[in-house]
Amino acid sequence: MSAHEFAVVVLAAGKGTRLKSALAKVLHRAGGRPLVEHVVRAANALKNRRVYVVVGHQAAAVCGVVEPLGAKGVEQVPQNGTGHALIVARRQIPARVKYAVVVPGDAPLIRTETLQALMRAHIKGGAAATILSAVLSDPTGYGRIVRRPDGRVKAIVEEKALSDEQRELREVNSSIYCFTLAKLWPCLTKVRPENVHREIYLTDAIALLDQQGERVLAEVAPDAREILGCNTRAELAEVDRIFRERKRAALMDAGVTIYLPETVTIDADVQIGTDTIVEPNVQLLGKTKIGANCVMRSGSVIKDSLIEDACEVRQNCLVTETRLGKGVIIGPMAHLRGG
Repeated sequence: MSAHEFAVVVLAAGKGTRLKSALAKVLHRAGGRPLVEHVVRAANALKNRRVYVVVGHQAAAVCGVVEPLGAKGVEQVPQNGTGHALIVARRQIPARVKYAVVVPGDAPLIRTETLQALMRAHIKGGAAATILSAVLSDPTGYGRIVRRPDGRVKAIVEEKALSDEQRELREVNSSIYCFTLAKLWPCLTKVRPENVHREIYLTDAIALLDQQGERVLAEVAPDAREILGCNTRAELAEVDRIFRERKRAALMDAGVTIYLPETVTIDADVQIGTDTIVEPNVQLLGKTKIGANCVMRSGSVIKDSLIEDACEVRQNCLVTETRLGKGVIIGPMAHLRGG
């Protein structure tokens, strides 16, 4: 593929009213980062891509998170639906870009590898649109994927419109898509906001593509958890739990010992060297970096600090913005802070 053949459009304009928060949904944090930052980082790891983030509610704050990562903020005013968000983004996407991947800004568990697989399936299948789907044991609340006998997608049916037979389907729409832009752009101009909210939805554009005889495919995500959104505080907590689980597993695979790992909180940007031991109920936060052969004892909280090799932080210490040189022992119950 030639350079910048793909655009990635992150939809981050909404308020997230179900969170009952003054903070925009995509600015809530999981795994120590804003939700939208996780999505942009996953997109940034793709080759030959430009990343656009459609912003609206608290636009300046959202841009303040994503633009330092190299993404371009595009403001959607007013917020008239996901299809309208693509119409707005089109103004910034160069005409030579052939494909676009669309990702909600509150889907922070999505992996770069899954987006790559979606793109490959889309191109190989010669599709106008490819949906990232997932198979859930409990699909309640999700739109279902209805397939044709040949495996192509016939429809996305929202929960409230399901027939009794369709209600048994467990393959759901993730709201993550790949589009061929030469097919999508003319289709979006034909979509009419014939719904209660008078908004233009991407699902309507996909339905219209199918009606026009275009190929609409679905690629099943390898891990259904990747499609989880954060519409409620409970969903946000579950996504955060999964991030923490992933982080601990990656560190243990890299040679770090973590006792009772389910009690240990480690942020996404934390680095830990081999043969370091982390005891129960430890919190390692922010951009903390810990060297090799260290011991972090129970109850300690360490944030934005540099701990060099062979250090021991004894029980119930609070360490913030501090550097500990090689072989230093502190605690128990010490409070160190930089500045």
